[in-house]
Amino acid sequence: MAKAKPSNETEIKEETTKKAAKINWVTSVGRRKRAVARARIWLEKNGQILVNDKPVEEYFPALDAKVLYEEPLKAVDRFGQMSVSVKVSGGGPAGQLGATVHALSNALVKFDESLREPLAKKGLLTRDPREKERRKYGYAGKARARKQSPKR
Repeated sequence: MAKAKPSNETEIKEETTKKAAKINWVTSVGRRKRAVARARIWLEKNGQILVNDKPVEEYFPALDAKVLYEEPLKAVDRFGQMSVSVKVSGGGPAGQLGATVHALSNALVKFDESLREPLAKKGLLTRDPREKERRKYGYAGKARARKQSPKR
């Protein structure tokens, strides 16, 4: 069955503005090592940061981690003004933290393109390309470790 088309163009405009009014958040993806983070930011909320439905202080309890995940918001003077929700998976704690920072920085740029310059100066928009090197066949369990050679 075919959908009924709106009778005039004003109805079409009203439908699109209603849809646009409902979306008041921006989402973005960030990666680091094997970790992938999907960040979503809101402007109207209370300024809290959630990672996998937990407060960020609980998910990343280290003090040096706090400096890292607050850096994108402080670089653009938006700390406490935006709510952030992050879903992160894969990798370990360090990779997940890096992916979270990258996703948050990308979401801020999507939210407002004028925020690109301060984030880029701090290097927060660049994805860290370093990955774990693959293990080679015939080596001693690690990527570059050689087997010990007997002497005599």
